[in-house]
Amino acid sequence: MKKKNIRIFESIGALGEFSLKWLTSRIKEVPDNEFFTVALSGGTTPKQLFEYIALHGKDSINWNKILFFWVDERCVPPDSSESNYRMTRLSLLNKLNIPENHVFRMFGEVEPKEEALRYSRILLENVSLANDFPRFDLVLLGLGEDGHTASIFRGNTQLFQSRQFCEAVKHPQTSQQRITLTGNVINNASEIAFIVTGHSKTEIISNVLNKHDTVYPASLVVPVHGHLTWLLDKEAVPSKI
Repeated sequence: MKKKNIRIFESIGALGEFSLKWLTSRIKEVPDNEFFTVALSGGTTPKQLFEYIALHGKDSINWNKILFFWVDERCVPPDSSESNYRMTRLSLLNKLNIPENHVFRMFGEVEPKEEALRYSRILLENVSLANDFPRFDLVLLGLGEDGHTASIFRGNTQLFQSRQFCEAVKHPQTSQQRITLTGNVINNASEIAFIVTGHSKTEIISNVLNKHDTVYPASLVVPVHGHLTWLLDKEAVPSKI
């Protein structure tokens, strides 16, 4: 079994500082004629991270070298308070003046299955392939208290076997429609990072990391050839990891 790569930080600021230094280093390695591709997630912790990076990283990174994609999106208009794209635009993209043609949002306002197909084509055209799937340089993931990640919930973990790049799904409790990258795309990334903070996530982190009997979607995140890192604040750390 692969060794768990877990980093623990005193605060979201310390986590943000580490993330910014790592990203700065990686962008410097990108050749002049290539781009760094990143798939982003929504949520409170990513929002705090994006705000930190926007505040402290505006001049340290060549932001024109990055292409921005999304891990998942709720099927809502882009100006909805529930939109992952809107959150990212307000907390990160607008503050860094990212070129519009470097931003590839999921269209939550159109028919979900059609959008899953359209976004799959976008990935095919803009992200390099490996093992027949897009290979992102970085996939940023959150973790739900129920163990879901992306919009892959318990009950539809078959999305980790899907040969599609994207799928339309429904939230199991609310029936809200969403669009998500599939598990094969997530696991094909060069780098995957779970970013999790707060006491409320301690139990599920323990369950996922210690491979308890229940199969949680997050426990199925196992990179094919890349690296998986957990970035946790001290409040989220279980007693046993």
